[in-house]
Amino acid sequence: MQHIIFICVDTLMSQAIDKGIGQNKLPTFQFLMEHGQYYKNVVTSFPTMSVSIDCTLLTGTYPDEHRVPGLVWYSAQDKKVINYGSGFWEIYRNGINQYLNDALIRMNGDHLNPQIPTIFEELDRMGLQSGSVNGLIYRGSADHQLNFPFWIHMPTALPKNITVKGPDLLAYGAFSNPLKSVKSLPVSPIGKFGFNNEYSLGMVTHLIQNEQLPDFLYVYFPDLDQKIHKKGPSDLDGVIRTDHQLKTLLQAFGSPEEALEKAVIIIMGDNGMAHVHPKNRQPVIDLGQILNEYRILRQGGAVTDQTELILAINDRMAYLYKLTSQYSFEQISEVLKADPRIDILAWKDDDWIRVVRSESSKKFAYRSQGDLVDPYHQSWTLAEDPEVLDLQINTQKNTVDYGHYPDVLRRLSAALHSHHGEYMVVTAKPGFELKYGSSPTHIGGAGHGGISQAESLVPLIIAGTDHKPESLRVVDLKSYFLQLLKV
Repeated sequence: MQHIIFICVDTLMSQAIDKGIGQNKLPTFQFLMEHGQYYKNVVTSFPTMSVSIDCTLLTGTYPDEHRVPGLVWYSAQDKKVINYGSGFWEIYRNGINQYLNDALIRMNGDHLNPQIPTIFEELDRMGLQSGSVNGLIYRGSADHQLNFPFWIHMPTALPKNITVKGPDLLAYGAFSNPLKSVKSLPVSPIGKFGFNNEYSLGMVTHLIQNEQLPDFLYVYFPDLDQKIHKKGPSDLDGVIRTDHQLKTLLQAFGSPEEALEKAVIIIMGDNGMAHVHPKNRQPVIDLGQILNEYRILRQGGAVTDQTELILAINDRMAYLYKLTSQYSFEQISEVLKADPRIDILAWKDDDWIRVVRSESSKKFAYRSQGDLVDPYHQSWTLAEDPEVLDLQINTQKNTVDYGHYPDVLRRLSAALHSHHGEYMVVTAKPGFELKYGSSPTHIGGAGHGGISQAESLVPLIIAGTDHKPESLRVVDLKSYFLQLLKV
């Protein structure tokens, strides 16, 4: 049985791969594609934010089952906004202790549904070994210590160390470094405490050269994301650097050809990005200003009986929570629809999901189970105008196909059933992003979070096996990995 090395390159996009290969600047990507399979249009999870996507990838479920709704969301149980790390000022205003507790302890320990097994837990039951290098989602069956240096735990409420459940091998930046006494890796604050490509690469090449690879190894390359946020989707510098790093990884086997004899190498982007307009085109949609007639929870504030709305911004997507029966989502949607930069607005209404778009009087509603079947063998009942979600209906075959919003019926439904509370989903049109208070923006660069094609379709490269995935969705890849390991 070959080892599987799965490399998640944050915000890797097929347009950049194609452009780089066309300019002969990505020889490693080109080698893997020529000796394997290349898919450009794999549908990722929604919201298109890394932590929620990673949960989908590693559990094989959407957020309605794995229960991690996004990077930022409101917990009705805790009566507080959960933020896993959207930006410094948001973290500061919500409280550094709360952030560290949620991101480093509770996300894997409490928030990720304990009833849904991760691939690491399933492989352990199968008697196979697994590992995670810098994966934000890592829950497994083995005990590990996360160790926090004194300059983190002393000024905060973090303990000096905690025991967590992970795969057989857990490399989690500076906090869980299996090579601490063996190899020097970039783990300083300047190197984001080890959450960088060089740390991930150094860890993997050591495992390869010392024949210590587990049966399945998840590897996270985070660096590209920030470059694309800043410079936009067309920037190639980060992709070229990733290509060099992948070459080093393959050479650790002796040669690229030997690598594909000994391992299945799988590379995937987790989400795409949509370009954000420059400042003169008003790219930032300030939801606080649009909804200024409502009493919105201020960042870092406490929820009271007076709080009417809570906003959780996930870049180009937001959850809007309603804590009062005084207003309906229909009323709130009319206010938001007046801004032409807004795209989709959706909310639950008993068993139905209702959807509207800005600058349109058309309405749409749908629910699961029905006569119409989509390309993923999911059935639906649709009402009113399907053009709202760019759906194509074939009444003779009783099928529904997707246009600008891939797998939108399932993904939107999953987000709206991902956690407790009354809330609506708000997305921005390409070229724009959402903001409230000090949430970060990327003017003139790029953003993700939304449900458009630009953010939702990611590349997948598989080399070292002829076995093909049955379905090109991130949610279906876990079963594909397990099939490969059984083969």
